[in-house]
Amino acid sequence: MPYRRPQSRSQSQSPDRRTVLRGSLAASAALALPATAVGTTAAAPAQALSGRPRAAWGVQTGDVTCSSGLVWVRSDRPARMIVETSATESFRHSRRWHGPLLGPGTDFTGTTSLRGLPAGEQVHYRVTLADPDDPRRTGEAFQGTFRTASVKRRDGVRFLWSGDIAGQGWGINPDIGGYRVYEEMRRLDPDFFLCSGDTVYADGVIQPSVTLPDGRVWRNITTQEKAKVAETLDEFRGNFRYNLLDENVRRFNAQVPSIVQWDDHEVRNNWYPGQILDDARYTEKNVDVLAARSMRAFSEYFPLSTLPARGEGGKENDGRVYRVVRQGPLLDVFVLDMRTYRNANSPGRQPDDATGILGAEQLAWLKRELSRSRAVWKVIASDMPLGIVVPDGAANFEAVAQGDPGAPLGRELQIAELLRHIKHARITGTVWLTADVHYTSAQHYDPSRAAFKDFAPFWEFVSGPLAAGGFPATRLDATFGPEQVFLKAPTRANVSPMESPQYFGEVEIDGGSGELTVRLRAEGGVVLYSKVLRPGRVGL
Repeated sequence: MPYRRPQSRSQSQSPDRRTVLRGSLAASAALALPATAVGTTAAAPAQALSGRPRAAWGVQTGDVTCSSGLVWVRSDRPARMIVETSATESFRHSRRWHGPLLGPGTDFTGTTSLRGLPAGEQVHYRVTLADPDDPRRTGEAFQGTFRTASVKRRDGVRFLWSGDIAGQGWGINPDIGGYRVYEEMRRLDPDFFLCSGDTVYADGVIQPSVTLPDGRVWRNITTQEKAKVAETLDEFRGNFRYNLLDENVRRFNAQVPSIVQWDDHEVRNNWYPGQILDDARYTEKNVDVLAARSMRAFSEYFPLSTLPARGEGGKENDGRVYRVVRQGPLLDVFVLDMRTYRNANSPGRQPDDATGILGAEQLAWLKRELSRSRAVWKVIASDMPLGIVVPDGAANFEAVAQGDPGAPLGRELQIAELLRHIKHARITGTVWLTADVHYTSAQHYDPSRAAFKDFAPFWEFVSGPLAAGGFPATRLDATFGPEQVFLKAPTRANVSPMESPQYFGEVEIDGGSGELTVRLRAEGGVVLYSKVLRPGRVGL
C-alpha cells in the first residue's frame, strides 16, 4: 500500500509555495548577494543598524514530534523573537509564543519551543522580530510550515536523510543554481529531514574558483570565515552561516523540519577528544578547545531539543547531541553521537574497550531507550557506518570497522554488545542510516556470514553527500557479516558535484501494512535502489 497522509493534512499536503517562499525571497533580498557572488561576501554581522530588525537567514524548525517542535531564527541586531502558529496560512486564529531576546551572546540567533501542538496536522508559523526597546517596532514576518507527527498509525511516515555539506572545497556555485538538491528534496515534501552529520566543513577552505579535470571552472560564493580553517567562535559561526546563503537551503528549511546530528567536519577531519593537532594551519592545537567552540555555534544555528535553550528564561537542556525523537506509533529516531565520547583513533585491535565509539553512558542510554521503544520501527541514525572500513592515515581507523574479519576488537566490541542486546531483548525493527563516506550503498548484516554471530540480521543504508566531493568505495569488514547488495560510487577521489550527482535517501513507512521502504536516490529524480522491509522481519 502507498504511504497515506492523514485526512486533515490532505488539503495542505503540498504547502502553498508562496507561503514557503515568502520568507526565503525576503531573505534573499536582505542578504543582497550579487548575481555572480564570486569573491568575498561579508558575513553580515549584527551591528548598530537603522530601520527594523531583519531575519535575513530565514527560519527553520527542528525535532518536531506529535505535539512539539522548535523554531529558529537569526536577527541582524538585538531583537525579541515572537512566533505565531495557526492551522491556516491566513493566521485568522493564531497562537502567539514569546521567544527569547536575541543578542550577541548567541550570535543573534534564538530558538522558541512550541508545546501542545495538534498531532498529525499542518502547522503554519511566522516569526516576527521586535525592537527590544519598542515592541511595536517590528520587522517583516518570515513564514514557514511543518507537519507534526501523527498519533494514528494509518497515517504513515515519510522522511529523507543525507549529510556532508560544503565539503572538499565545493561550496555554493551560482552557475549551477547553488545547492539544487535541496530544492529537489523540498518538492518531495517529506515529513522531516534527518541530517546525518558533517553539516559544515569547518576545516574546509572555500576558494573563489576551482578548475576541474576537464577544464571547466567551478565558482564558489565565498566568505571571510571560509577563507581559512575555523578556530575562533566567530569563525565557527561563520561556517554555520555559510550554507544559509543558499536560497534552496532557506526555502527547504522553511518547509521541512530537520533532525540534526554532528560528526567530525563540524570541527576537524577525523578528530577525537584529547587530540593535539600537528596541522600547521591551526594556531589552536587543542582539539577540545576547537570542539567546544564548534558545539556552541552548532547549538546556536540548529534547533535541537537536547542542547541549551539559550535565552529562554535561563532554561538549560541536557547539552548533548544524542537523543530520541519520537514520530508516533510507527517510528522512533535514535540520534547517535559517535564523535564526542570516542577514544583515540588507533589500529583498533584492543581486546577490551569500554569507551569505544559511543562511550559507556551513551551505549547504556541507547540500550535502555531501544528496550523502552514501542514504535514499529527504530531508526538508528549513525553518523558513521558500521562495516565499512574508514581509514585515518596509514595505520589507524576512523569508524567502527578496522579491516580484521575476525572476532570483535576495539570499537567493534561496543557494537557487538549493542547487537547482542537487541537480539536478546527481542527488539525488532532496527534499521541503521548513515552518510559520511560520500557514496551510496546498502549493506545486509547476517550472523551466518559473520565472525560474531550473537545478533539478529539487520540492514544499513548509506546516502550522501548532499554538497561535497564524491569518493570511491572502501572495503567491508566481515566481523558482522555484511553483504553489499547495492553500491554507487565514483571511481576517483573528490569528484565535484558538477561531475557526479549528489545522493540522498528516502524512507517511507506504510500506515496499513507497516512495511518500511528505503529508496536510495540520486540528484535528478533517479531512484537507484529500493528495498522493502517487513515489520518484525527486519533481517529478510
